[in-house]
Amino acid sequence: MPVRYPLESAVSNAVDALIEIFTWVGLGAGLLLAVAAVILLLADGTWLPARAVVERVADGRVVRWFDDEGGVNEAPLSAHDDAKIGSADMADIFYRRGSANRMRLTRSSPVVRFVSLLAAGVLTLGLVAFIVSIVLLFARG
Repeated sequence: MPVRYPLESAVSNAVDALIEIFTWVGLGAGLLLAVAAVILLLADGTWLPARAVVERVADGRVVRWFDDEGGVNEAPLSAHDDAKIGSADMADIFYRRGSANRMRLTRSSPVVRFVSLLAAGVLTLGLVAFIVSIVLLFARG
């Protein structure tokens, strides 16, 4: 039987507690964040691609495009979108199905992407902590 020293036992207990905390917080918070990401994704709606014409008007620049039902839509460019498009006469955009005059330059929302990546990272932390706890359980005998 190996001799155990008091400090070794205290460190071992602290590591076990830390791994347990990371496991429960990682899996629990990761699951909640994943549910929030799914809710945000559903609330974001469906965004379809379109080719838009960029035109200069009195108040700045706008984009105009045809939607999937043949309707003509128009949306003003924000300063950020205007800078991203630059001096191009046409741009690839995404418009929201069922909503008139709503567009953006990316298919997915940055908020949905951030929450999804955060959920994946926290779930990964919880899963790694769980695997480490199982390995330590078997390694200690």
